[in-house]
Amino acid sequence: MDDITWLGVFLSPRLHVMVVHPSAKTVKWLIRTTQTAMIQAGALHPKFSASHKTMLGQQIRHPPSTNFEDGLETPVAKRLKRLDSEDSSLSRTFSEEDDATCSSPRRACSREIPDSEAESDDGDIPPSSTQKTNLESTLPPTKTDKEAIAEYEKARAAESEDLDLRERLGQRMWVPGKSSIYVDAFNLALETVLQDEAHLFDEAEMAVFDKWKILSYEGQYLYVRLFLRKTAAWHRINQLRYFGDIADIAAAAGDLFSPHSLPAVPTVAHFTAAETQPPDDESLGACFKFADSSERYINTLEDASLLLKLDELKSIAKEAKVQGKNKRDLLNALRRTSHAQAGLGWVGLKRSITEDSITPEMSTPTENETTNECEGVNVNRDSHFLRKILTMTGPCIRLSSAPLRLFERVHLVFYRSTEWTEKSLTTIILARIAKRKFPKYIVSRSTNIFPSRSTLLEFEASIRAQFRVDDILEFNGTTNKDGLQKIKEIFEELYPRWRVIMEEEQDKEDRIYESGEGAYLRRFSPAWVYTRIMHKGTYVLGRFKEHKREHQMLAELLAQHLFHAARRGAWYQRKALLEEHYMWALESDEGRSEAEQKKYCKRIALRTCEDGLQDRDCHLIYHYDLQKRIMKLEKSLKVAKRQQHEFGHVLLSKAIERTVEGTRIQKVQIPRRGSSRRESDVSDPRRGGKTIWVDEREGGGECSVEAMCLSWYRDQGWKGYHSEGGIVRTLFGYLFCDVLFTYVPNVFQTAYQTCPLDLHTDAFYPSRASEINHRLMEIANGDAERLIQEVYDREYDEHTCVVGIDWSFEIADLLDIVRCFDGEALATVCKVVAQEYQQRGGGIPDLFLWHPERREVMFSEVKSENDRLSDPQRLWIHVLTGAGIKVELCNAMAKEVVIKQGS
Repeated sequence: MDDITWLGVFLSPRLHVMVVHPSAKTVKWLIRTTQTAMIQAGALHPKFSASHKTMLGQQIRHPPSTNFEDGLETPVAKRLKRLDSEDSSLSRTFSEEDDATCSSPRRACSREIPDSEAESDDGDIPPSSTQKTNLESTLPPTKTDKEAIAEYEKARAAESEDLDLRERLGQRMWVPGKSSIYVDAFNLALETVLQDEAHLFDEAEMAVFDKWKILSYEGQYLYVRLFLRKTAAWHRINQLRYFGDIADIAAAAGDLFSPHSLPAVPTVAHFTAAETQPPDDESLGACFKFADSSERYINTLEDASLLLKLDELKSIAKEAKVQGKNKRDLLNALRRTSHAQAGLGWVGLKRSITEDSITPEMSTPTENETTNECEGVNVNRDSHFLRKILTMTGPCIRLSSAPLRLFERVHLVFYRSTEWTEKSLTTIILARIAKRKFPKYIVSRSTNIFPSRSTLLEFEASIRAQFRVDDILEFNGTTNKDGLQKIKEIFEELYPRWRVIMEEEQDKEDRIYESGEGAYLRRFSPAWVYTRIMHKGTYVLGRFKEHKREHQMLAELLAQHLFHAARRGAWYQRKALLEEHYMWALESDEGRSEAEQKKYCKRIALRTCEDGLQDRDCHLIYHYDLQKRIMKLEKSLKVAKRQQHEFGHVLLSKAIERTVEGTRIQKVQIPRRGSSRRESDVSDPRRGGKTIWVDEREGGGECSVEAMCLSWYRDQGWKGYHSEGGIVRTLFGYLFCDVLFTYVPNVFQTAYQTCPLDLHTDAFYPSRASEINHRLMEIANGDAERLIQEVYDREYDEHTCVVGIDWSFEIADLLDIVRCFDGEALATVCKVVAQEYQQRGGGIPDLFLWHPERREVMFSEVKSENDRLSDPQRLWIHVLTGAGIKVELCNAMAKEVVIKQGS
């Protein structure tokens, strides 16, 4: 045992490896094992999965017969943080039907220096949001990681160095150090916008674009890569790892630091209702730089300390003899100590001083410095720590605010979205060069999305106002009274402008657009953003118990049909609730008694619910709640039976409770060497982790709880998939393939889309109401089988990229499914998907089942111990049962628990 060599090798709290006499091969094996184990444990993954979605130490694959992992997209989260009944978190906790078009800007308006604890200077920092942009969501799944881009550029390196931008994109040729897919994509966006929509920029801004075009390639490359990172942050120049494309990073940074003069242009201040004055950092002035240097802008300890990583901050804190539980505490303690204590004064210190630039003259105090040091009272240690921090970090770079905002505006116009990422720049090119078949449709890139520069600027200002509202309501925990008051003030400021602009938009709709043609473009109107803020304002009015004003606003919101159609059902619900419970005490009784006044208001609430059911823009998912309220009000008003509404054809049958017993596997973790096993070493499924079960039908292997229950259903004669919506999306893609690619202006901006841009918005359904309703009638009449077969015969051989369609599903199964599906029930499901494609992607029950002999379909939501339904799941159960489709809640119970040793 003396020769035993312990390599350690503490891979995780649950994994230890011991190697005896390690050879070179053994060490290599150990490294591979270590990496694999850490990846499985999440240690090397850039983003940890939630604890309830990962199994400790390993990933349990579904049995092949479930067809679960054959190319299906990862389903969205089942539990979404919600602000109200129709708002839920997507990537950034915005409202459900809000997509990237008007979500708050990815780059915060503030130019404060952000905390850099978690930043990695070795590569690009991924954006905090994982939500796809409008344009990205239409493109096919494309491998766009760094390795794919580097491999492609290397393989397609140009033999000729004289190719211009268009030729490089057309011939797929790049030369490292002289051209890059990132720079070309960035310039492609700029050229496209200037070619079609140059009227949106003034003379000074056009001069900035001219300066950009003559900027060195390395300068452009550095700018674009920083543009895709945290643009408001400082970056250490000595840790920017772009050696493959930039030979001299310092020189490239110098190009960005160089000042450029601009022509004298009369300054026209643009004021909007959303902003009394434009942001201070938006003006270009007479001279501008593409980037800021730390030598000029970092001159306080507070700014400099934010550049530190945690280990560096700990080192400074140790010297200063301060303590803290986290980085914020350490920073605050350092500042307090620095301001409170007098120390050695490094008076006159400049931030350019580093270890390499200190001279003997600098280290010798002058007479004035000696005098100040002697005074001592007003001299603290700030300058000492500032010098030490800048020595650690070296020179830093940050993109200048004014040019940055200008290029953000360019990308807003190009991508028709306020959100873009590194993938946004490269995906469109990689999708273009990929050997894939795309559907046939008419490409129509709109050139009048913003009719004037003032409209664009007001749209930007409205987005910033929206961000302020969202920042209070959704990004900072529970909203207090002061926060609600701020939102109310914004609401009151914007309300008059909203009234005016709504009239303008209605006039534009009546004069310019045919029915539905301008639906998608309306999302780029300030009125779209203002309407969303008005909606948020009604929530605040309710919190302040100003129910009369809230009722008035709901009536005004329902009076318009141009914006946020997806919210109309929620507005009807809230308006009816106010009328039933509050308005009797707030409205004039006109001589009625209290009892008569209450009945009068309940009759108004009843009419509101009836209007909601008759409103063609009120989405189907709200009908059930409106129907329930109607029945409740009619009962309260003692309406005669013959005059009551009859909803027997849509009354919901409750989901059937089902219990399936199986053998659950419980992992016992290997205790640490030298420690005793504790109760916590046994994995507890009640803590939210995924449970592991024995799949007896598939040979006794390990499987998920869904796969175990699916095997049980198969034993009962059912066929099925664990698809979590995959079957529903595939059926919708087949049945509405031609409708998806019907010509609608402005929604097909490129030739490489798998769906129209408006599919993930509330503009999709009204823009094609005639075609969609006609198709729903065909499905209800039993033509689904024919429609699916036609699309399969036409598109399957080339696997045409169509949103939702998973070609791995057997056509025989799909045809069998629609034979078992009641036509009207299938049409109802498709209508819900058509109205809210993005929001209804989550919550569909886990298992899709069909019984060929009974000609019956069924959905089953699988729940293990202490699991419960989420709001989206309950909504889908309501939709399915309301359509007459059988739904079961399958509760998995462990008849036996097998203890196994885990790793």
